Amino acid sequence: MATNSIIKVFSATVLLLSANISFAASSDDAKQSILSDIKTAQRTLNKTQNSISKEQATLAKQIFTKQQSLSKLREQAAVNRRLADENTLSLDQLQTRLDTWQQQQQYQLNLLSRFVRQNTSNSAGNGSGNNNAANNQNELLSHVISQINNQEQALYPQFKKQSVVLSNGELSQANTLQIGPVAWFSTQTPKLMGLLNLDDESNALKVALVQSTSDDNPLDNTLKQNGVGSTLLTFDPSLTHLVTSQAQQESPLEHLEKGGLWAIPIILFACFALTIALLKAAQLLRLSKIKMHSQMQLQQFFKAENSNEFAGMQQQLFNLTLQSEKGQVRDDQLFNQLIHDKHKLDNFIGAIAVTAAVAPLLGLLGTVSGMIETFKMMTLFGSGDPEVVSGGIAQALITTELGLVVAIPALVLNALLSRKAKAYYSQLEGFALQLSQLEKGETNV
Repeated sequence: MATNSIIKVFSATVLLLSANISFAASSDDAKQSILSDIKTAQRTLNKTQNSISKEQATLAKQIFTKQQSLSKLREQAAVNRRLADENTLSLDQLQTRLDTWQQQQQYQLNLLSRFVRQNTSNSAGNGSGNNNAANNQNELLSHVISQINNQEQALYPQFKKQSVVLSNGELSQANTLQIGPVAWFSTQTPKLMGLLNLDDESNALKVALVQSTSDDNPLDNTLKQNGVGSTLLTFDPSLTHLVTSQAQQESPLEHLEKGGLWAIPIILFACFALTIALLKAAQLLRLSKIKMHSQMQLQQFFKAENSNEFAGMQQQLFNLTLQSEKGQVRDDQLFNQLIHDKHKLDNFIGAIAVTAAVAPLLGLLGTVSGMIETFKMMTLFGSGDPEVVSGGIAQALITTELGLVVAIPALVLNALLSRKAKAYYSQLEGFALQLSQLEKGETNV
């Protein structure tokens, strides 16, 4: 409406201007009149534009308000439509939705149960509680809250009084401190400090490694001194693997017991070979030293019948030479005496060689027996549990190890003793050869 009035005013103004222009040439008064009319029309136009701008702002506000109300009405209509749809749902659809919600609840309960199981330290003590808690959401939540509290305590560890089993089997009260998988202990009577074994399923923790037995400051008092003190915590970079290795250490007797029945004959052969080796070593060391002389000196001793110059087997050979004339008879007597001496030197040395040969075979027999036992266990119990077959494998490996441990020193002892006996016999043989050439009537050779 305002636009039409503006157009009309502007048309009238144009007509007026055109009329005035036609008469412009006639007079200056007409020009002045036209100018005044133009100014009047401009003022009227400006007023009209201002009014139009105000009306536009008002209309824009009204339009924005109507749009806001329309959006609210649409949301309300959507809610009403959803409520109407809910009212029109069938019983089967409601049951399906209820099943979905129950499945979601069960899934959440399973997640909570898994969290509780994974963060439970003693499975034997808490296993039945977890099964009961799986059907009770409130109880599960209480378990989860307790686990969270335990984790908070792990972040800020504190000393606790616990029962620990010492290395001698004695049960004692100790101050314990656990940081992650590593735990320390300190006792007042007796004064001990060290690491604890956390893998034990019993209520009392076991002492795995003793660090000190004569420290005057207990563990907790030392740490309360803000680092000032003589007591130091044992650092375990292996994160309880050191404790495991200490627990698996065994004495030599326990190691031999794992070898089973076939370790007994190997040990008996080892004792037998060791006894023979000691006796033969003592016999060879007590032998008199062979004195080597020139042929002329031997001839002089022979003429003087001086047998005191020699001792032992060498003296026996010299006495045989004095008792017989040069010839086949003397050579036979010397040869027989050498054979006797050789048998005496080599006697029982072969038993050591037999031990060196038999011990590995017994070890191999024990290995075969252990593997047979292992396969029997695997047939009965399967191969999933390594503890089931560890006994047979230990027997198989330990008997092989024991056989080699016995055989190698036996070979070395046999070689040393045989070499010593052969060297001594070679000297006797050379001395007998010199004696066979002696003759009572000779003065020179």
